Amino acid sequence: MAFLKYTIVVCLALVGVAQCALLRAAPAPVAFAAPAPVVPINTEVDPHPQYAFAYNVQDALTGDSKSQQEVRDGDVVKGSYSVLDADGSLRTVFYTADPINGFNAVVQRGPPAPVLAAKPVVPLAAAPLPARFIQG
Repeated sequence: MAFLKYTIVVCLALVGVAQCALLRAAPAPVAFAAPAPVVPINTEVDPHPQYAFAYNVQDALTGDSKSQQEVRDGDVVKGSYSVLDADGSLRTVFYTADPINGFNAVVQRGPPAPVLAAKPVVPLAAAPLPARFIQG
């Protein structure tokens, strides 16, 4: 008789679990967004663009040494840049670009910097530190 009671309890529990699995969540409300405003794109083109810029970096802390200057007048670009190479030589590039001749560059390299011998490190004698123990 006890077996029958347990069987009924287990069957009712399984039916309850199965019924819970059939419950579905309520659908989310549908929200409509306003259309994005249409903004006209500025398609104005400069028929004769012009600009000029230049910069120079000399950072002794990092060893960064470079410069550049460039000028544009219509479709013709002229400029130069220089950089200090790893061997210490200064590399300078002069360039021009136009629709007829394309891009042309002339590279000039300066003589490498003289190699400096490293100074020997003077060893320092380590002085013993006084030791003191604190007992608490």
